[in-house]
Amino acid sequence: MERRKMVTIPQEEFEAMLELAAERGARHALADVGLDGPEAAHDIRELRGLLDAFNEAKKTAGLTIVKMLVTGLVMALLAGAFLKLKLFGGGQ
Repeated sequence: MERRKMVTIPQEEFEAMLELAAERGARHALADVGLDGPEAAHDIRELRGLLDAFNEAKKTAGLTIVKMLVTGLVMALLAGAFLKLKLFGGGQ
């Protein structure tokens, strides 16, 4: 059986190492998707704006579809009522 040696370091040093590793990982991930450099903050704000606009467009499209369906249903009911009352010369 292999015996492993343990290394101990002070808590502050360990936290500093974790913070540095996290920062490097985040920078590497941003670089991988092309969001590094001086324009990165502007690019992220622009992406958020586009996402907000897309979500607003989805919401508006959904409301428009619901309004069209309700309007069509009301028109069909009115047409049926008019035909039933022989206002257009239809029905018997």
